[in-house]
Amino acid sequence: MSVTSYRRIVIGDVHGHYEGLMRLLDAIAPTSDDQVYFLGDLIDRGPQSAQVVNFVKDSPYQCLLGNHEQMLLNILTKRIPTPTVQAWLYSGGQATVASYEEATIPHDHLEWFDNLPTYIDLGDIWLVHAGVNPFIPLTEQTANQLCWVRDEFHSIEEPYFSDKLMIIGHTVTFTLPGVPPGQLAQGQGWLDIDTGAYHPRSGWLTGLDITNNLVYQANVLKNSIRISPLEEIVTTVNPKQFHVNRRSKCLA
Repeated sequence: MSVTSYRRIVIGDVHGHYEGLMRLLDAIAPTSDDQVYFLGDLIDRGPQSAQVVNFVKDSPYQCLLGNHEQMLLNILTKRIPTPTVQAWLYSGGQATVASYEEATIPHDHLEWFDNLPTYIDLGDIWLVHAGVNPFIPLTEQTANQLCWVRDEFHSIEEPYFSDKLMIIGHTVTFTLPGVPPGQLAQGQGWLDIDTGAYHPRSGWLTGLDITNNLVYQANVLKNSIRISPLEEIVTTVNPKQFHVNRRSKCLA
């Protein structure tokens, strides 16, 4: 461990994979002094969203709002058109509902989701689910932008912050240009650690120890663990390879 008395650990999109999360945390073995952060998207796609939410909600760890939590809140608390509800169910919402007893999401979970922050500023590190709109100041960013942005952020040619590394999830790394499954993706001032735990091409759930530049990964498909130095498992993304107007191939 480094000279600091604690580690800062960031965990990517869990997407309902409770057993994989438990294996990952067993490998990381966080102490009571360590600071652990979740980037959001605890729910949907995987089979145990309710268990994941119960665990994180009752833990001492901090968590961000992801676009899947935002979708759930919008659908259950607002008048949402049927096609939007169907899109959420298709994007993993059906698995989330099924993971709750009597298919009912309790009020305390909804209230917890509603109070999740959209970003966390750690000084030298800035945590957010998806990224930022690179064309507007931070004070004007909306929850939708922070939870949903993709190509216009990934294609930036200069860091949004001059003094902070932005750590994100939301977009599965292998959907970015030149990034193999299981690898992290590095852009201009940002690092994406959503390695697609739910996806059959990957199965890797990632936890990043920022303090020691170590990457912990649990594969939910193979029930395996690997620990790698950050520099050995990150691929740099060329912003010029993006076509900002293209539709994403993956709703993460």
